[in-house]
Amino acid sequence: MEIRITLPLTQEKLRALKAGDSCLLNGVMYTGRDAAHKRLFELIKEGKELPVDIKDSTFYFVGPTPKKQGEAIGSAGPTTSYRMDAYSPALIALGQTGMIGKGTRSESVIEAMKTYGAVYFGAIGGCGALLSKCIKKCEVVAYEDLGTEAIHRLEVEDFPVVVVIDSQGNNLYKTGRETYLKSVMEDK
Repeated sequence: MEIRITLPLTQEKLRALKAGDSCLLNGVMYTGRDAAHKRLFELIKEGKELPVDIKDSTFYFVGPTPKKQGEAIGSAGPTTSYRMDAYSPALIALGQTGMIGKGTRSESVIEAMKTYGAVYFGAIGGCGALLSKCIKKCEVVAYEDLGTEAIHRLEVEDFPVVVVIDSQGNNLYKTGRETYLKSVMEDK
């Protein structure tokens, strides 16, 4: 069963999510990759205002390709999340509640998620063209000079993700592996 979530992702909504849950996201999320996260982090360090409201926000780690005529966005597959790990704890502390990407996260990110309440969703890599069909509107809202790495505001409908790490720190990459290894041992 898939869980439908209307963004923004509040603390109440995220606390009900468990590692392994399949979700369909609806509403507004933002894009951001390394360069944009570095700029946000610098603003945080300087005590300056951020160009987007971080409270209850969800960031999709993606650098979308240019759109074709008649489409909201080009291919929009997830990028490797650990490249944002140096910046994510500061954003989570300011109220970011959701992150979407692929791959593992550092212990410092997981600790921030547990402390402040956030979840990490996985999107399937290699499916950027299919995922882009769930994006109904896309506009650059900050750092246009970064091109595809600018911060975009996305409006999504039934955007498919899986909770990889929940707000309690349960990690599907670990529990899934343990479950698999246990089943292999039982078959012997």
